Amino acid sequence: MVVTIKNEIKTSGKSLMKNKECEVVIKPSDSGRIRFFSKGADHSFDACIENLYSTDHCVTLCSKDKRTLLGDYKYKVMLCEHFNAACAITGVNSIDVFLSETEMPIFDGSSKVWVDLFNQAGIDGKNKDVYTVSEPVYYLNGKTSLVVIPDKELRITYAVNYDHPDLKHQWVTMDNKNLQEIIEARTFGFYKDLAKFQALGFARGVTVDNTVGLKDEGYTTELRSDLEPVKHKILDLLGDFNLTGVSPLNMKAQILVKEAGHAVHCKVAQILKNKLVKI
Repeated sequence: MVVTIKNEIKTSGKSLMKNKECEVVIKPSDSGRIRFFSKGADHSFDACIENLYSTDHCVTLCSKDKRTLLGDYKYKVMLCEHFNAACAITGVNSIDVFLSETEMPIFDGSSKVWVDLFNQAGIDGKNKDVYTVSEPVYYLNGKTSLVVIPDKELRITYAVNYDHPDLKHQWVTMDNKNLQEIIEARTFGFYKDLAKFQALGFARGVTVDNTVGLKDEGYTTELRSDLEPVKHKILDLLGDFNLTGVSPLNMKAQILVKEAGHAVHCKVAQILKNKLVKI
């Protein structure tokens, strides 16, 4: 079922990694795909797991049929996980996204602005298709694990164990009561690492408004909800799993995650895509 927006969206904002202003125009489409047009190009590529380029610091997608002479891919979109999560949450699966840069705006570090923009534009259609997995999907590697098993409803539980007094052996389960808190959960990182990452050319757009900094005691900003960083991990998972072509919110499965990240999310998404069956 094609779900698009009723009206065109125009917005702009600074990027998190490069701190560049990016203008975004999102147009309705009947293609049944989320298509990116990177840096004003007339060439598009889909938001799908096959077009994954990198999970270093963020999720980057690319056009794999447009390689440059230096071996890199010419058309890329960085930091698309929060946008993809908003698509999963609103059900939007058919739009054309035009960007003036190769990195999406960070806005407030969550998916809230994207979800609000989609709702303000109006959602055209509703996908009632429901999926489950044909067999359990497992990823186990040391302390990291991600398991997807069939269930009667969607349940996502995410566990972390960070070197922070509030985030040792903590977990959050997504349900209908806390979905808005997950939508609003901001990206995060250890404050002590910020200068190092910025020296390497990353995280140059970090502010107290778009990133929760983890300090030795407490945070650089007031949390929007309890265990906000763990809720952001669930948000990231929603965006990464949406690259299968099926919104996680349309899955009847139990998803259990422990100490993972984008790399593991995307590895499992590649397996999961071939295990999803409509019910």
